[in-house]
Amino acid sequence: MRPIAIFAAFAAVSLMAVAPAVHAQTSTTTKSEANSVWEKVKGSWNQAKGAVKEQWGKLTDDDLLEIQGRRDQLVGKIQTRYGISQEEAEAQVSGWEHKYKSM
Repeated sequence: MRPIAIFAAFAAVSLMAVAPAVHAQTSTTTKSEANSVWEKVKGSWNQAKGAVKEQWGKLTDDDLLEIQGRRDQLVGKIQTRYGISQEEAEAQVSGWEHKYKSM
């Protein structure tokens, strides 16, 4: 009976060590994909501005000039213009990234 308890404890410890590594790999992949999308956005900002303006019509031309393809600036401007939380603005931009990636 004792070897089974030792094996169970070892298995539990092994799983706890693997879970953070899997999570880190998943979030790294997601960040990598987002970075790839934003490199594309920065490279073609004039075309991307139209898609951004279509999605968030309250953003002004001055806002778009200030953003210049920077994700953090876009999130901040959306948060300000729409009076929403940073989390909500982040969620909207993430959804837009996914849509833009498939364009």
